[in-house]
Amino acid sequence: MLIKIYPENPNPREVQKVIQILNDGGVIIFPTDTVYGIGCDITKPKAINRVAKIRGINLEKAHFSFIFYDLSHIADYTVHIPNPVFKLMKRNLPGPFTFILEANKNIPKIFKARKSTIGIRVPDNPIIRTIVNQLGNPILTSSIHDEDDIIEYTTDPELIHEKYEHLVDAVIDGGFGDNEPSTVVDCTTEEFEILRQGKGELIL
Repeated sequence: MLIKIYPENPNPREVQKVIQILNDGGVIIFPTDTVYGIGCDITKPKAINRVAKIRGINLEKAHFSFIFYDLSHIADYTVHIPNPVFKLMKRNLPGPFTFILEANKNIPKIFKARKSTIGIRVPDNPIIRTIVNQLGNPILTSSIHDEDDIIEYTTDPELIHEKYEHLVDAVIDGGFGDNEPSTVVDCTTEEFEILRQGKGELIL
């Protein structure tokens, strides 16, 4: 299913369609402020396994991130966030960044045995943030990569749909995506460390 949603004014009816798919344990592909992502509701273990299978990655070694609407619920899933880290995130989010933080015990069980950190995303994209806000849970996200490195597959939603329509429950057409990933910032040590320089230029 290809669902067209305009970023300027996300249509509530189309948004509700996506919410229903996620509530039913579905997997979706969606626009962000960087590349298109694939993901699901973090409370649906079967859907998480599907995402890992589609991406061809081992759940025990996977580096998934969670998409939040804003910073207000991040503390629900992380251990104490030092003030400098919170200020850094506040300066740079919403934006094309993934902040790595220490995870707490509220992380769904499927992740607990495997990782003690969590990637935090608050993309500057009203479509996915509206969906997350109305869903009431963060969305698990992993970037779409094409094995042939054909740029169109990561940027053109119609081509993405063509490729993934039998693997996922819906592809959201939010216009052309970017082909540069987020900047990954490790905040688990006293000094922030940029693990991957991507689209985002960090404001310190």
